[in-house]
Amino acid sequence: MTFPIKAEHETKRPIIVTAIGVLFILAGAVGFVYHWHRPYDRDFAMIESIRALTAVGGAFLLLGHGWARWLILLWLGLHVGMSALDSVGKFAFHLVLLLLIGYALLRPPASEYFRAKRGAAR
Repeated sequence: MTFPIKAEHETKRPIIVTAIGVLFILAGAVGFVYHWHRPYDRDFAMIESIRALTAVGGAFLLLGHGWARWLILLWLGLHVGMSALDSVGKFAFHLVLLLLIGYALLRPPASEYFRAKRGAAR
């Protein structure tokens, strides 16, 4: 019996990257479906595009594309800004979420994972 040899540049995806990727796929999909029943809203296309972008960011995060983590952080940053115009509670929630997810995606285990994936693609 032979076993495939793991390439030395292959890095296992950190569980936190998996959790964040799945969270954003679900958030994008649920938001997309939730807003779909209101196609008469003037911002319908923009809202649906942003929701789809959320799911795409989560999916590419799972695939190890480094640009996806920046997309996720940009998306959260925009939500922090929009929440600041709404209420202090929503602002605080999104700010804490941005800080926690930013910390998780920029820590060495995640950075090494994305770096290894980028190196493997070359």
